[in-house]
Amino acid sequence: MSKAYTPQTAMFIVAHPDDIEFGMAGTAAVWAKAGARVLYVVITDGNVGSHEEGMTAERLAEIRRAEQTAAGEVVGAECVYLGYHDGFLQPTLELRKDLVRLIRQHRPDAVICLDPTNFFPSDNYINHPDHRAAGQAALDAVFPAAEMTLLYPDLAAEGLVGHKVDNVFVAFGERSNHYVDITDTLQLKIDALKKHASQLGEWDPTPMVRQWAAETGKKVGFAYAEAFYRITLTTVETPTEPQPEI
Repeated sequence: MSKAYTPQTAMFIVAHPDDIEFGMAGTAAVWAKAGARVLYVVITDGNVGSHEEGMTAERLAEIRRAEQTAAGEVVGAECVYLGYHDGFLQPTLELRKDLVRLIRQHRPDAVICLDPTNFFPSDNYINHPDHRAAGQAALDAVFPAAEMTLLYPDLAAEGLVGHKVDNVFVAFGERSNHYVDITDTLQLKIDALKKHASQLGEWDPTPMVRQWAAETGKKVGFAYAEAFYRITLTTVETPTEPQPEI
């Protein structure tokens, strides 16, 4: 059997604390266990995501950063916080530059982001606009902005020259062509998600997470899996696990 794809450095770019844990933490754990450096870039602090009486945006931001840091530690990921306001996110040129700075600084060969085209994935759910904005900003930062040194001469002057990302993995979309076997890391994903106590309350997400992962894995013969739409921007001579196209 050929060796599964593992990036040297993987950068996950999402809108809120807990976005990764709901959808991608199993993959992050697989890659971290295989030796990858895993970075979580969390654009907003999720600082309006509470109905608790007396809660403030400032206090909630502190809580949610602490929860996300703890969740990252479960799978071996480092967290970077950009501090944008929850609910107001737009794919602005300012945000794009912030992401380009991080991409040039950390030089990931894989970027994982949310699908900006996913408006209503089911008949009882509307995708959060922050998710779509974060996805668009991430894709716009990856290509072509991050690799065009002349685009940001001030960053180049700091030594942050262009960097080309090899692969982009888009999550939470309708199309999938790459599946990661998370059978060995499913429990880590669940443990990481449970760190977001401010969002979960008394609810145990275990049955739902297991069901989602089992349904995804069934498509390709894995017990549990996460699915992505993989965009290959450079040809890397790395053998990969067979990934059925759907």
